Amino acid sequence: MTKMIDFQTDPSKYRHWKITYDGEVANLFMDVSETGGLFEGYELKLNSYDLGVDIELADVVQRMRFEHPEVKTVVLQSGKDRVFCAGANIRMLGGAAHAHKVNFCKFTNETRNTFEAAGAESGQFYICAVKGACAGGGYELALACDYIILTDDGSSSVALPEVPLLAVLPGTGGLTRVTDKRKVRRDLADVFCSIEEGIKGKRAADWNLVDEVVPNTKFAEVVARRAKEFAAKSSRPSDAKGVQLTALDRRINDDGSLTYSTVEVTIDRDKRVATLTIHGPKDAAPASADALHAEGAQTWTLRCARELDDAILHLRLNELEVGMLVIRTQGDPALVAAHEAVLTANDDNWFAKEILLYWKRVLKRVDLTSRSIFAFIEPGSCFAGMLAELTFAADRSYMADGEFDGDNRPVATLTLTETNFGAFPMSNGLTRLQTRFLAEPQKVDDAKTHIGKSLEAEEANDLGLVTFAFDDVDWDDEVRIATEERASFSPDALTAMEANLRFAGPETMETRIFGRLTAWQNWVFQRPNAVGEHGALKRYGSGKRGDYDMKRV
Repeated sequence: MTKMIDFQTDPSKYRHWKITYDGEVANLFMDVSETGGLFEGYELKLNSYDLGVDIELADVVQRMRFEHPEVKTVVLQSGKDRVFCAGANIRMLGGAAHAHKVNFCKFTNETRNTFEAAGAESGQFYICAVKGACAGGGYELALACDYIILTDDGSSSVALPEVPLLAVLPGTGGLTRVTDKRKVRRDLADVFCSIEEGIKGKRAADWNLVDEVVPNTKFAEVVARRAKEFAAKSSRPSDAKGVQLTALDRRINDDGSLTYSTVEVTIDRDKRVATLTIHGPKDAAPASADALHAEGAQTWTLRCARELDDAILHLRLNELEVGMLVIRTQGDPALVAAHEAVLTANDDNWFAKEILLYWKRVLKRVDLTSRSIFAFIEPGSCFAGMLAELTFAADRSYMADGEFDGDNRPVATLTLTETNFGAFPMSNGLTRLQTRFLAEPQKVDDAKTHIGKSLEAEEANDLGLVTFAFDDVDWDDEVRIATEERASFSPDALTAMEANLRFAGPETMETRIFGRLTAWQNWVFQRPNAVGEHGALKRYGSGKRGDYDMKRV
């Protein structure tokens, strides 16, 4: 799988999803094109999906939040008869490179998290209406919804058959949502995850695998009623005008570098380092919520979030040998803070709120990216507020101390705003500063007293906000040595180390999903029982079961 994967799409290009709108209710139909696979060598039968299907779904969910503020309930259902969704396409998984399989699982879980949080965060609830077989990743789609309704027609069922059928795990998100979200009894979950045929009817409700089982003759009526009930709970505005997410201003250059309107990505392939430079706003911040809405998708805060999101996804899936990401910024930190302040001052406005929530999701995407991340805070940088979060997301941060000879840019500073203390929690439910100072919570309070101040290197270092500070005599050598050393380490060991160190503090369902994905799924997807020549994924569809090495590890 060497073709470039593009995460940008729009409704005119959808091949796998159809949407109808009925006021406050949207009906989202999964109708996967069998011949619409992202790569050659497999057909997407039985509403099975590959990454291309999920890229479209992620776009649907994003546009629902921004382009359709009037929608309060989304009803997810199948566009095919007798099958809801057979899950991830097995032949795609069998032929995919290991890294693609793991990144695929990560992206699908991030997408599910996005619509899972939509109800609590934005009052846009998801109901899953299940008719037909709902298996594996199909049931994971259902699990991420706020409410699951299963028709009782004698054949419709829910299932997580990966262990007995394929010798792999249900994406880890499936297992974790069964136990942590739906709180299914351990012994019943054990039975459920050990059978290929799944669970039907009343038993599915009794085991809490679904919320409601409805006779087939009343199914459409009950689904419509529940959609209205959920919509009645929503505070989402009924008369707001949506903001169209126009195409990104992006250029992919011959050398593989990327140029956006606010973001640049350059790649040093010999060093296996990508440098991501974010350019702060050049224009004054919108004067009001109405002015923000008038700027729409072109307002700097939304444009930058979308471009950063796309750049991170591009590096994850298309630049697998890039092991390190260096984050830089250039611009006026006061302007960054001013643009952000428009959002926080108007967080009761649906559009301002959605931009802040989008930054929350993008920053989580950075946290979950399996690359070493260093932040370089240099003269002329604009690490303020939401951009300062990137320095706290980094594995290490290096700050330039004082004026640099021959450099007429402003001295490097770091600026904290209110958003650094609650607006952008990590997957562990804590802010990045709370996670940073887990043993010294008073240091978070100390940092909070410096909100709005342009902190130079000595003060930022004293507050514990950066890892190292160097003057112009030592800067070049120190960052070069650190970068070269990091690039020399085993990427496997680094992925494991970083995933362990980034999420200190309490466990949540999210940290369990992604921690288990990094460890368990990474391991299972390399085991011969799954992917060997006689493994279950390779033998799927041949009529032969996998030939397993039965030693427990």
